[in-house]
Amino acid sequence: MRSGTGAEAELFFEDLTPGRTFDLGVTTVDEAEMVAFARRFDPQWYHVDPTTAARSHHGRLIASGFFTVSLFMRAYVDHLLSRAAADASPGLEELRWLAPVHAGDRLAVRLDVLGSKPSTARPGLGTVTLGATMTRVDADGRPEREVLRTRFRGWFVLRGPA
Repeated sequence: MRSGTGAEAELFFEDLTPGRTFDLGVTTVDEAEMVAFARRFDPQWYHVDPTTAARSHHGRLIASGFFTVSLFMRAYVDHLLSRAAADASPGLEELRWLAPVHAGDRLAVRLDVLGSKPSTARPGLGTVTLGATMTRVDADGRPEREVLRTRFRGWFVLRGPA
């Protein structure tokens, strides 16, 4: 069985038990990537115009929320889906941007397994409900502020008989 990235899977539905937590690492927001994303997908002034953003209540450019959630997705793929027998996702239940994100911010990513049940509609798969947070951390890794929260479901392959 292959993982989401094609490697041999080591995590299956049965391994994603409620209460389990995954540390998905820390990512640093790159200004060039942040602005390039905004120019392409979300060209609002507070994402792309540093002069206007500096004169506003934001004080400087802020990342598009969709850029921030894409940073979460990359961490999720790198640290979990690359190891898991994952299928697809039936969707998001919650997506909240809780605080502005800026270039240079260090964001710690955490994933919690909230619930799981075998699928009745798709034999061989189970539905896992996941909650994730991104928290701005200081240079020493101490949490400063939660910036993103999401809750979603994913389908994962059952390990089956040994």
